[in-house]
Amino acid sequence: MKARILLVEDDPVSRAFLTAAVEDIPAHVEAAESCSDALQRIAAGACDLWLIDANLPDGSGAGLLAALRRTSSDTPALAHTASREPAEHAALLAAGFAEVLVKPLPAIAVQEAICRSLGYDVAREGNSADADAAARTCARLPDWDDAAALSALKGEQSHVVALRGLFLSELAVQCHAVERALADGDTAAARAVLHMLRAQLRFCRCRQAG
Repeated sequence: MKARILLVEDDPVSRAFLTAAVEDIPAHVEAAESCSDALQRIAAGACDLWLIDANLPDGSGAGLLAALRRTSSDTPALAHTASREPAEHAALLAAGFAEVLVKPLPAIAVQEAICRSLGYDVAREGNSADADAAARTCARLPDWDDAAALSALKGEQSHVVALRGLFLSELAVQCHAVERALADGDTAAARAVLHMLRAQLRFCRCRQAG
């Protein structure tokens, strides 16, 4: 029987990427966009593992974990975040997360973390040489790094196409959000959207992400 994983992630591109990675374990994904959504899904049935974003629209990942712990004291929990601040990682670990996964990350890293937490044996795949550095010496580069995207999604071309399609469908909305925030003088809001956009670019393996 497949493990049931609660995935809590408000960004649709990141959620699509993580869902594809988890389903390939294989496992069943209960995807939630917020703390309240996650609690409703847990009420409908227990999960074997919780994979929670550190920052959510209606609260924090740590706060959600505390609420979920009232339903289960021993379900393993993993946090995922785009932050690289050691203090934030330490706070998440102190809150009770077993590991902190830093986005963007390859699908295999997500899968291995889940398998470690569930006690599965994982056969680590050999890492192929990263040709990206050499490719960047070329004068002209394609917008997408197809080889890296396929590698991250374990060769599933349909997942790459779906993920990029979702990213492009959201792009105009995000650009408008940045423009509106800057026009209002809200640089913090603009930085937040740009931070999310950069993570999405890396998930999609867009070369413009840097």
